[in-house]
Amino acid sequence: MNIYVCVKQVPDTETKIKILPDKSGIDLSGVKWILSPYDEFAIEEALRLKEKNAGSTVTVVSVGPERAKEAIRTALAMGADNGILVDAPEGADGALAAKAAAGAIKKEPQVDIIFTGKEAIDDGAAQFSQFLAKNLNYPCVTVVLGIEYGPGKVQCRREVEGGAVEMVEATLPAVLAAQKGLNEPRYASLPNIMKAKKKEIKTYSQADVGVSASDQKVRLKNFELPPPKQAGKKIAGDIATQAKELARLLREEAKVI
Repeated sequence: MNIYVCVKQVPDTETKIKILPDKSGIDLSGVKWILSPYDEFAIEEALRLKEKNAGSTVTVVSVGPERAKEAIRTALAMGADNGILVDAPEGADGALAAKAAAGAIKKEPQVDIIFTGKEAIDDGAAQFSQFLAKNLNYPCVTVVLGIEYGPGKVQCRREVEGGAVEMVEATLPAVLAAQKGLNEPRYASLPNIMKAKKKEIKTYSQADVGVSASDQKVRLKNFELPPPKQAGKKIAGDIATQAKELARLLREEAKVI
């Protein structure tokens, strides 16, 4: 099987975010970059499928600046075989990134299945998978918690609102967006980390895959950090007094009841 995984490099959740003086974006100096965590579940699922199908290959695709190759190398260290980067500017939105990734995948001789994370943790848009499927004219199943593979099709258990799940069947090739709980991602071994550093990553320009700045649908401005968290209040007195005061505060100050 020819298995593909689309990944994104994002800021580490522990990175302290700073806004540029003109509020046009985030100050990227000093930012620690990581592979988006949901993408790890996508990579793991691809590797498990490869292990069940002898002769299969896993190719990882990312859209972003040169530094995004490090996210691809993380996947290579986990066990992926090939990497493709579409060079794109900082701040590429889901529409542009999906069209670019689709353009790169269309250059491949055969595609049997594509995995993605359900969303990237930087923007949380959860749009890329659907845009990608639309560009490729493939079925798409999101927030996938379990997959059963059959000849030319998959049955996916997916999460829906209210804690319920539903079963969805899709024909292959399809785009499947992994949710936490689909599997337990493996750690990269030291030998694989060293090998990943030497592997060649195929690189395309935006023009190579048929995208341009006009494909960007969303542009952001006037960035602001959230207001500082206010200190909590400690309510004194017995339980009855505390309950009465809490109700008053929720009604008069917080205005939530």
